[in-house]
Amino acid sequence: MKLKKVLALGMAAAMTLSVVGCGSDGAAEAPAADGAADTETEAPAADDTAEAEAPAADAEAGGVPTYSQITVGEDYTDLTASIKWIHHKTDREEDGTIANMIAEFNKVYPNITVETEGVTDYAEDSLLRLTTGDWGDIMFIPAVDKADLATYFQPIDTLDNLSKEINFADAWQFDGTCYGVPYMANAQGVLYNKAVFEAAGITELPKTPTEFLEDLQLIKDNTDAIPLYTNYAAGWTMGAWDAYVGCVSNGDDTYLNQKFAHTAEPFADPGDDTGAYNLYRILYDAVANGLTEEDYTTTDWEGCKAMLNNGEIGAMVLGSWAYAQMVEAGDHGDDVGYMPFPMTVGGTQYVLAGGDYNYAINVNASDENKTAAMVFIKWMTEDSNWCYNEGGYTVDIDGENPPMYAAFDGCTVLSDQPALPGEETLLNDINAESELSFNAGGDAKVQRIVEAAATGSETFDDIMADWTAAWNDAQASLGIEVNN
Repeated sequence: MKLKKVLALGMAAAMTLSVVGCGSDGAAEAPAADGAADTETEAPAADDTAEAEAPAADAEAGGVPTYSQITVGEDYTDLTASIKWIHHKTDREEDGTIANMIAEFNKVYPNITVETEGVTDYAEDSLLRLTTGDWGDIMFIPAVDKADLATYFQPIDTLDNLSKEINFADAWQFDGTCYGVPYMANAQGVLYNKAVFEAAGITELPKTPTEFLEDLQLIKDNTDAIPLYTNYAAGWTMGAWDAYVGCVSNGDDTYLNQKFAHTAEPFADPGDDTGAYNLYRILYDAVANGLTEEDYTTTDWEGCKAMLNNGEIGAMVLGSWAYAQMVEAGDHGDDVGYMPFPMTVGGTQYVLAGGDYNYAINVNASDENKTAAMVFIKWMTEDSNWCYNEGGYTVDIDGENPPMYAAFDGCTVLSDQPALPGEETLLNDINAESELSFNAGGDAKVQRIVEAAATGSETFDDIMADWTAAWNDAQASLGIEVNN
C-alpha cells in the first residue's frame, strides 16, 4: 500500500465516513444493556473441539457464518472461544461501560471470552497494528483503501443481505461485499447550549451561515459565554467541519463520493450561502470577528465538555456522537441541545447521517474466533443498547433514535451514496495527492483557517484559492476527468 493512501482518521466520524466519534477520559457510565439476560435459549451442544455448528443457511468458506445468518440468543450459545477487540473508546473502557456490556453478552454467550483494549492514538496506532497483524480478532476499521479490505478483513456479508439488517451498510463495502458494521451512527449537526441561546435572545435556530454568525454575535453581545468553541488544540476535532462538505452543503447525496473528485472548483462561492466555501467561511469569520475563544492554542477537549454543559460555551461543531459526553459532563445536561447544521439549499435543510467507526474481523483469525467475533458484533449491534445510550443514530434497522434528534424534524436526512464502480478509491487518491484529506484526518487544513483568521496572515479567499490549486494539481496528476 502506498504511504500516501494510508490516511490517518481524526475520528470519526464518521462517517463516508463523516467524522467519527473519539474516546475520552471522564465520561460517565452509560446504562447497562437492556434485557440481554432474557434472550438466552437452548442451542445444540458444541463438539469436543468447541467449534459450534453453523446454522442451516449457507455460510462463508470455512464454516464462518455471515451476519445475516446469525440469530442472537439462539445460535452459537455453546461456542467456546477467546477473542480480542481493540477500539478507540478509551472513556468507555475506563468507566466500565464496555465491561458491563460484555458481562451482559456473557449471560447469553458464557463461553466466549472478550478481551478489550482501548487505544488512545487509535487512528495512527491501528494502522500500524493492521500492517503487522498485531491486533487480535475485532477492530474498528481505520483509513485503509477499500481495495485492500479483503487483505485484512473477513467478509461480513453481501451488501444486499446486510442492508436488510442494518442502516449504513455500504460504508466499507467493495464489489458488493461488506467488511464492516458501524458500532453506532451519527447525524452531523451542531452542539449548543439552550440556556445560552435563550439568554442571547435567539428564538429560532439558525438555518444559514449568515444567520448562525449573527446568532454568535448575539451570544457575544448578551452573555458571558464563548459563542463558538473551535477546539483547535485537540487537532482531530477540527476535522469535524469536513462532514458537511457533501449533501449538507449542497443537498446532493451523490456529491461527496461520486462528483467531488471530478469538480473543477469545489471551493468557489456559489453566492447563495451554500457550498463548501460558506461552510468553512463560518469558521473563518467567527474567528476573525472575535466570536471564538481568546487563545485558540489553549482550547481543552476534556474541559470543553463541562464548559458547554454549564453555559460557558454557546456552540461547538461536532457529530452527534459527542452529545452524550456533553450531557454527562455536568449538572445541566438538559441545557445541551443538538441542531441541524445551519445550511439551507433551495429552501431545505439537509442532514447527513452515516455510520461511525465500523467493527471488522481479522481475516487471519481462526474460523472459531471469526464465528465468535461475528456473534459478538451482532449482539453489540442488536442487544447492547450502546448506540442508543451514546445518542447515536440507530444502526439496527429496527432500532429507535434518541429524542435528542427532535430538532431535525422537517429536515431531509440523507446518507452519502457510495462511489461509482471502478472509482471506489478515487476520493482516497485525490485526498492523498492533494494532501487536503477531506473526511480523512484533514484537521491541519482546518486549523490553517483558524490561524489565518486570528493573525490576518491570509484572507479566506486566499485559502480557498490555494485549496483549489492543490485539488486541480491532484486531478491532473491522477488523470481524473474534470467537470465544470
